[in-house]
Amino acid sequence: MKFADFRRNVAFGLLAASLGAGAVAQTTTLDLRSTVTGEPLSLADALPEGRDTPGVKLFLTTGRNPYNNDKSCLAKGSSLFLTACSGCHGHLGEGKIGPGLNDDYWTYPKNMHDQGLFETIFGGAQAQMGPHSGDLTLDELLQVMAWVRYLYKDGVGGAVWLSDEQKKTFKAYNHDEPPIPEDSPGMCNKATEAAATEAATAAIKKQMAIDASKPAE
Repeated sequence: MKFADFRRNVAFGLLAASLGAGAVAQTTTLDLRSTVTGEPLSLADALPEGRDTPGVKLFLTTGRNPYNNDKSCLAKGSSLFLTACSGCHGHLGEGKIGPGLNDDYWTYPKNMHDQGLFETIFGGAQAQMGPHSGDLTLDELLQVMAWVRYLYKDGVGGAVWLSDEQKKTFKAYNHDEPPIPEDSPGMCNKATEAAATEAATAAIKKQMAIDASKPAE
């Protein structure tokens, strides 16, 4: 068995256990590191709310944000972004005193990947970018990340966070599109959370298998 296959199987074994468990001490299979120092990040610094949602469990097991392209989460992420991020990064992620977030240039290249973007927002970065571990729950942080991805305006080739299936239907952000309804179905809507979680888990598992089969770069 290839190491990548073994690691993927372990990850999804842990995911199955975590999704079936109640609220427990926060654990992750990810090696989360500070963007500034490279030191390990502690999830003990996270706010107590929003730790054990299916979305958080899925992310902390796979490193993939299941809220990407999920309209129910984008509606919430938009509001959170305007409150917590737009003052520095602009209402559309175009950049102000902080760098732009809506194109294919990343101040920290690891932010192209969901785990890297999580590390930067949760633990902070250089200059005035402090950690958001104290003002955003883990679940809210994933919602903000999804909204940042949604604001992306450049070519699909730079959207490495998307799955192969998502890339097929990719559309660059269009400010003139109507707002996303807050009651959209998905993982952030309690009425549809269970079914959406099952679909997202299957999609991520499929993409991880595809990625594991690709030649190493």
